[in-house]
Amino acid sequence: MESLEERIRRAVQEEVAIVPYDPRWPEIFAEEKEHLLACLPREIIGRIEHFGSTAVPGLAAKPVIDMLVEVRSLEETRQEIVPILEAQGYEYFWRPTWGDDTPPFYAWFIKRDSEGRRTHHIHMVERHFEHWERLIFRDYLRAHPEAAGEYQGLKMSLAERYPHDRVAYTTGKTDFILGVMKQAKIDL
Repeated sequence: MESLEERIRRAVQEEVAIVPYDPRWPEIFAEEKEHLLACLPREIIGRIEHFGSTAVPGLAAKPVIDMLVEVRSLEETRQEIVPILEAQGYEYFWRPTWGDDTPPFYAWFIKRDSEGRRTHHIHMVERHFEHWERLIFRDYLRAHPEAAGEYQGLKMSLAERYPHDRVAYTTGKTDFILGVMKQAKIDL
């Protein structure tokens, strides 16, 4: 049985590969949303949003659908949702918001296909979590193709530089994301 430390090490060292935009990504999101709504306790689940690069038409991305799921309570999530999704093969992590151990923590799941490739990242957070601001970033990139193009170039460069270091890849995007978020909030 793999320890938590081994699971984390394996997950952060998996390949970072950027692929051209796939017009099926919104449909793949919708299918998984329906699946989650069908198998999880409805009284715990709120809104479900598609975010991240696969939610921006035309943007190259890692071929992994990022989903933001509102939950009434993370404690209920741990008790009721985690067992359901783990039984279906999803990998579960109690993940810090920033860095290695910065609260607040939230429920994060990786769904894989039959060959072990990641297909979905499911981020479950309560209504007040800052994760919801990521929708502002998504919407800004949708409305500003030049910013989306810049972001795509950065991601491709980082993926080439850090092909097996997901932490360095993600950290390398931080300044760009913060800059776009600042501009997006000014534009609101």
